[in-house]
Amino acid sequence: MKRTGLSRNDSPAIRARRGSRKTPRLMALVAVLLALIAPAILMPESASAQWSPPRTVYIPEAGQSIDGYFLDTWRSWGVANLGYPVTPEFEENGRIVQYFEYVRMEYWPEDPNGEYVHFGAIGRELKPVTIFRSAVPSGIVKSDNPLTPTKDLALEIRAWVPLSEKDAQRENTANWRYVPETQHAVQFAFKDFWEATGEATYLGNPITQEYIKNGVTYQVFERGQLAWTSAKGVWMIPVGEVLAQRYGAVMESQPQGDLPTYSEDLFIPPGPPANGERVIDINLSSQYMIAYQGGWVVMESYVSTGRPGFDTPPGTYYINTKLPSQTMSGVLGGEYYNVPDVPWVMYFTDVGHAIHGTYWHNNFGAVMSHGCVNLPLDVAAWMYDWAPIGTKVVIHW
Repeated sequence: MKRTGLSRNDSPAIRARRGSRKTPRLMALVAVLLALIAPAILMPESASAQWSPPRTVYIPEAGQSIDGYFLDTWRSWGVANLGYPVTPEFEENGRIVQYFEYVRMEYWPEDPNGEYVHFGAIGRELKPVTIFRSAVPSGIVKSDNPLTPTKDLALEIRAWVPLSEKDAQRENTANWRYVPETQHAVQFAFKDFWEATGEATYLGNPITQEYIKNGVTYQVFERGQLAWTSAKGVWMIPVGEVLAQRYGAVMESQPQGDLPTYSEDLFIPPGPPANGERVIDINLSSQYMIAYQGGWVVMESYVSTGRPGFDTPPGTYYINTKLPSQTMSGVLGGEYYNVPDVPWVMYFTDVGHAIHGTYWHNNFGAVMSHGCVNLPLDVAAWMYDWAPIGTKVVIHW
């Protein structure tokens, strides 16, 4: 196997190839969805330009770092399932890989489904190297010939042989299950563990039967190995670490350099300042409202402003009156209107212009009103609680 050792801090080309988790297509889809959803509490463009989560972190417990898609996958599955990294990234057989205690992550940029990280089928690499090509009789024991397997090794070799057609026809029970994809079965505690951890999604399917070695019962799966004793129960063998040692991969601790020490706190975006200025920005051209707090976007929504002849006046205003509910009636432009129990009313002029909730239509994004700013009810309720008297209202084309 061709392997080229690469330190995390010395692999910018790898990081460039792996890039960010979000593909351009996904980011475009997210942008469309955000434009359609109202309300939505979002990170502002100004803040997102200043803050982004780290793409590379250092794991002090392991003396290794993780970045890019590997970091995303590790955080998604969790250290309990994948373990800590035991090597830096390096090239193995033409593919970028990194070994963790229980898995080997492999970078597959060509994956048509965008699943750029695969877990290597490392269970298959545990198969004993032997000159024997068929099932070994159970009676073979150690002899003076170094090529003759011990009884335990003979049982291990036999465990890799697929089950017979008769076993394949055996009825599944609560304690035994045949897996046709690999022609092996799982039973008792191994079956319970395999099913509880997502079956083939995590460990893969079984590729051996149970076998006993040095008093411990084992079973190998496509991406891992389980062990069992009556005293300890079931546990996972750190196959990734075992194979990294077997292959002579670089496992020494790597320098941290200027990489941040891993913490989930690094991935929590900062929020708007509590005492930041609150501004309501209403765009008459797009019929869209953005609420800012200290320069941070805290709410966005489509609105409906005044239709021709009842135009909402552009300019800078301030909320001067708030009413939880009000019946609005009068004559404007020769039209009489009477709307009872208008909720969450916030006036920003002295001539009747207000921001308020609207229950009589759902056509937000189009001009509809007699000059007020119509909001969806849930948005209006939120805005009423958020915006005190004196909040700036900026209306523009």
